[in-house]
Amino acid sequence: MKIVIINYGAGNIQSIRFAIERLGYEAILSNDVEEIKNADKVIFPGVGEASSAMKMLKATGLDTIIPTLTQPVLGICLGMQLMCNYSEEGDTTGLGIFNVDVKRFENIVKVPQIGWNQIKGLGSKIFNDVKEGAYMYLVHSYYAPLTKETIATTEYGVQYSTALQKANFYGVQFHPEKSSTDGANILENFLNL
Repeated sequence: MKIVIINYGAGNIQSIRFAIERLGYEAILSNDVEEIKNADKVIFPGVGEASSAMKMLKATGLDTIIPTLTQPVLGICLGMQLMCNYSEEGDTTGLGIFNVDVKRFENIVKVPQIGWNQIKGLGSKIFNDVKEGAYMYLVHSYYAPLTKETIATTEYGVQYSTALQKANFYGVQFHPEKSSTDGANILENFLNL
């Protein structure tokens, strides 16, 4: 199985690669369009700020390639947010895969949300063997509101989409690579799609 982690300069990609290796698979880090198109599974990570990450995607032409992919694609953290229509962070137009606009948490909660929180309403094969209410590790100041594409939710001042799915595209706000056994299960379930 050919697994490609998109390497566009905005992601903690080594920790994802190590998590995949712990599952017994090998992953390639690449921003090469042909390599990404020919992968069996694509992981789209992201750490940092939305508008600068989108500029990096545009500089490599990946902004036009990612939405056309037909194999399973998993966006993680900022990767998931960039797959949405728009983000308030940096007034950023996203890839338009998920039909939702990303908003900033209100100041009624500590921003950013850092740490462990529960995921609920699990509604996808990527959550096989993950219990309702499992804890995932999150670090973010922006969130995707609930939408028909929501496949898991988390409560933090507001109930929001902690995971999204549309056709072959999946997105998780949490970091499965840092979320212990349940996070590893989610990565493995994605690789087994």
